[in-house]
Amino acid sequence: MSDAERPEYDEQPIEASPNGAMPPSEEQSVDPQPIESPSAEATIETTQVPRLAEPQFTAPLPPVTPSPGAAASAQPTEVLPGGSHPAPLPSASTAPPSGRTVVIAGASGFMGRRFAELLRAEGDRVVTIGRTGADVTWGDTENIVRAVDGSALVLNLAGKSVNCRYNEQNKAEIFRSRLATTEEIGVAVGRASTPPPVWMNASTATIYRHADDRPMTEAEGEIGTGFSVDVATSWEQTFFAAARPGVRQIALRTAITLGDGSALQPLVRLARLGLGGPNIGGRTPGGNQRFSWVHLDDAYRAIRFLEHSHLDGPVNVSSPFPSTNREFMAVLRRVLGVPFGMPLYGWMLELGSRVIRTETELVLKSRWVLPERLLEAGFAFEYPHLGPALRQILRKPAP
Repeated sequence: MSDAERPEYDEQPIEASPNGAMPPSEEQSVDPQPIESPSAEATIETTQVPRLAEPQFTAPLPPVTPSPGAAASAQPTEVLPGGSHPAPLPSASTAPPSGRTVVIAGASGFMGRRFAELLRAEGDRVVTIGRTGADVTWGDTENIVRAVDGSALVLNLAGKSVNCRYNEQNKAEIFRSRLATTEEIGVAVGRASTPPPVWMNASTATIYRHADDRPMTEAEGEIGTGFSVDVATSWEQTFFAAARPGVRQIALRTAITLGDGSALQPLVRLARLGLGGPNIGGRTPGGNQRFSWVHLDDAYRAIRFLEHSHLDGPVNVSSPFPSTNREFMAVLRRVLGVPFGMPLYGWMLELGSRVIRTETELVLKSRWVLPERLLEAGFAFEYPHLGPALRQILRKPAP
């Protein structure tokens, strides 16, 4: 997506990619470094999922129709602790009307577009809220009230992308775009005569501290410090402050979301140019900062599962097999068939972040997150492992 096409804030503030730097200019000299081996895919695939408590609740997803040919193209699935086989996604054909209305705020973003497509394929009526091109615009509170009144689900994904330089203007808009939209939806939910039974609000897995010593779960995760964490905590506080009896609220602490058109695109370009090595230069040495991720379609399945579960409060939406930055780039190179990748060091990342107007924190922070509550409730990931997830997104056959 070009900068001109990217919405200012009606887009899910997905975690930044693990490698956002531009290649160094020709005038910059780089000392030769050991080439990364792409063998990390096997390492990730054999990582063990922590054994969690037995499931307390397993709710079936609504009936859906697999897409034509899905059986031939489906990836092998794995049953994780507490889970069953993942539910198939709906087909692109129009399903019979479900009679349900789902309201999506921020539907012009990467996640919102895909979720609206899949919900409509299931027969749901989708009403969008946004600045432009939506069914209802921000500031039109009366029509937002009408939209949420009687709806089955409200899903708020709105917020200016954090993939920018943190100057004062951008920081103010990052805060405003999240808090103001959440507050307006809260007003609408509070005024609705028949409020939605479930309201999910975007949050982020970056709410946790830099973690390279142990994984962060909802129960035992430690909240971090800094601007990005301040945004996340203020966002969740605003969300839960709008509580209304009978409305179950879920904060989606979503990890880096991988899909066609996501933050994966610049990584693919860098890898094909031979610049797909690890990012080195943060608090965790050697490019071993943890990289938590989730496949876009598993994020959708998680939302549908959560809608019909008993869970509320914060929920981590992340693969149960997080990798490291080093491992991620090695697996990406293997999937693409690229034999080598030059590491990108701190000074390169800082220079590149200035050129493309982003922050090195977004690529160097160690995010080690596990979806403990989802697994305990019986959710099953279709793409728990990085290799098959990347192959499905990039349409690459298994080796």
